[in-house]
Amino acid sequence: MWAVPESLSTLGRRLAGELRGGPAADIVERCLTNTWTTSMSWGTGSAYGPEVFVKTGDIPAMWLRDSTAQVRPYLAVATDPEVGDVLTAVSRRQIRCVLLDPYANAFNDGPTGAHGEPGDEPTPGDWIWERKYELDSLCAPLQLAYAIRRATGREDHLDEAFHRAARTIVRLWRAEQSHTRSPYRFVRPSGPFAGDSLPLNGHGAKVGWTGMTWSGFRPSDDACAHGYLVPANALASASLHGLAELAAAVLDDTELAHESWRLADEIDAGILAHAVTEVDGTSVLAYEVDGLGAALLCDDANLPSLLSLPLSGWCAPEDPLYRATRRFALSEANPSYFSGSYAAGIGSTHTPDRHIWPLAIAAAGLTGEVGEGARALEILAATTAGTGLMHESFHVDAPGRFTREWFGWANAMFCELALELCGDGVRQLFPVHPRALPAAPGAGGGVS
Repeated sequence: MWAVPESLSTLGRRLAGELRGGPAADIVERCLTNTWTTSMSWGTGSAYGPEVFVKTGDIPAMWLRDSTAQVRPYLAVATDPEVGDVLTAVSRRQIRCVLLDPYANAFNDGPTGAHGEPGDEPTPGDWIWERKYELDSLCAPLQLAYAIRRATGREDHLDEAFHRAARTIVRLWRAEQSHTRSPYRFVRPSGPFAGDSLPLNGHGAKVGWTGMTWSGFRPSDDACAHGYLVPANALASASLHGLAELAAAVLDDTELAHESWRLADEIDAGILAHAVTEVDGTSVLAYEVDGLGAALLCDDANLPSLLSLPLSGWCAPEDPLYRATRRFALSEANPSYFSGSYAAGIGSTHTPDRHIWPLAIAAAGLTGEVGEGARALEILAATTAGTGLMHESFHVDAPGRFTREWFGWANAMFCELALELCGDGVRQLFPVHPRALPAAPGAGGGVS
């Protein structure tokens, strides 16, 4: 177990004091230090420097997405050299993972050969826990590397390995704009999760050209119904703008900067041309589309989501298209929205019926009107079923019925909401789309 740095302990005490008693004040320090004390370990390192492995909680693997989310609150004290060194070491491990296999979503702490499901085809490498290609996974290392520089001024993690990984990511995203020519496939031939296999012999359902880039799986690790996951594409666009800034200012690679901007523009155009549809005469964004006319109207609790688009940096909270989409996502028109006697919020196909996720409650608080954040924090603190930590999901009528007692991502999101309410938020450290996006008029595509 790692000792908690004094800067992090001080931050936890300050948050507890500013929250002025009550359930949130009682648990915020524990949630803040949870990843630091339970989930991080020094890796073997590389020629580029030391590395830190971050397991997601009760699963002994490191997800690129989750590991960025788990350490986001620590950016608030990243000027502490001890904390800054750990964050850059996490970034280096993420970059090693991308270079090992950019299509993989979760990794082992070394070449152990452990796999989430041993029968997956093609067989993952020894470093790979699971090889579900999730577009947002490749956003995570770009996001963390950018935020570390913004928080600390450090650039030692933006080395030759990062440069190679960044170019790898952009090439892959460009290639996956035309998924019919992609070499990627995923088949899980047997077992209780055989339904995770992608259709058409693992290649995924047919898609048309949109300008967006394809994703096989959602951030919930569930397979996409259609190939273009809209909130993940929005996050990719914002991440590309951040990468362009790093390429120009640090990497001295104007070609990469311009390619990043071009790809972001194509993704944005694809979102506005193909993902805007209508609900009761109002334009909203679909969750997934296929470029052939089909669209999935819903939102999932896992981030990035439609609800979290301002957190992704793609648009402002007051953007008209986002406001309409948010109203849809937080209503019973969204098939994943549930309301009960203890709470209301967004769930996921990944968890049982009428279970909602603390991730989505926190995201609603972070993107809502004044007062919504404080209310969200109260609900989260009051629904831990006495554990003092966030869960993956809980039943809206019985918080004692929950999934995953130990889930580092949710603990970090609770802390990020607390930081925001206390004036120490970190969202400003992440890439932001540099222009206001117009709300596209009319509807695009049919609804499946």
